[in-house]
Amino acid sequence: MSRPNAESVPDPWRSPVSVVQIPDTGLHRKLKASADELQAIAEVGGLREVLSAEAAFDVVPRSGGRFEVTGHVRARIGQTCVVTLDPIESEIEEKVDLVFAPEAEVRKMSDLIEEGEDDAEPPEVVDPPEAIRNGIIDLGRIATDALFLAVDPYPRKEGAVFEAEVIAPDPEDHPFAALKALQDRKKGK
Repeated sequence: MSRPNAESVPDPWRSPVSVVQIPDTGLHRKLKASADELQAIAEVGGLREVLSAEAAFDVVPRSGGRFEVTGHVRARIGQTCVVTLDPIESEIEEKVDLVFAPEAEVRKMSDLIEEGEDDAEPPEVVDPPEAIRNGIIDLGRIATDALFLAVDPYPRKEGAVFEAEVIAPDPEDHPFAALKALQDRKKGK
């Protein structure tokens, strides 16, 4: 779950959790983006504005150094209607259910998936786990990515309908009209 240019743009909303500090019983975290984070999320996501963004996550240890992150993200965003160009606001509510694994394990799984792509009929593949980078799971980044995935790329104001202007075709407007004009000129018309 990555955004375009994720490596070149700093994460607008950060809430890192060190996996060594997660108790065996798990961890519950609630996040609420600050005004600066809201502005940064809007800029990175190409949104007119982000009015609010909050998330709640449960991080639970699983076997093999894996962690499961479940929860939800809620946000209120401002966009521009693609039909009327009026400002509109949208509510976003997105569920999150991800598994994180140590980076080395994720690399091995990626290699196995690539090797399996040569098979005539690929087996049913579940989503590979996300990588735990430097012992950290960043809940803010998870929330931001979930928010971006839920954004409607073509928002429309309620009731707005795009109606293309219908223009009757001009019988003199066709691909060979210029040639016909030259021919008519030669004939002396």
